[in-house]
Amino acid sequence: MTTENTNREGAVCPAEETLKLLSGKWKPGIFRLACDGPVRFSTLMRELTGANKQSITSALRELEADELLVKTIVREKPLHIEYHLSQKGEAIVPIFRQLESLK
Repeated sequence: MTTENTNREGAVCPAEETLKLLSGKWKPGIFRLACDGPVRFSTLMRELTGANKQSITSALRELEADELLVKTIVREKPLHIEYHLSQKGEAIVPIFRQLESLK
């Protein structure tokens, strides 16, 4: 029998849920870069050593699905896509920074 971190009402711990949003090999790095401003895919490929297109694409899709990142198509030449933090993503930046300071 497995146990879950739930309270008396049966709700899952909010801290655990927040940590799950950034779990994975590449999501914390993507989130960290997005904390400093909009990022392009090419920047992520360059900054995340060892990452490949498929793994970054997958992590970006998950971050978008979790509503932490917003994908914006910039219709300037050259046409490109930028990712920036959503309002929800901005809200957890202080928590993320606290976790970073523990290292």
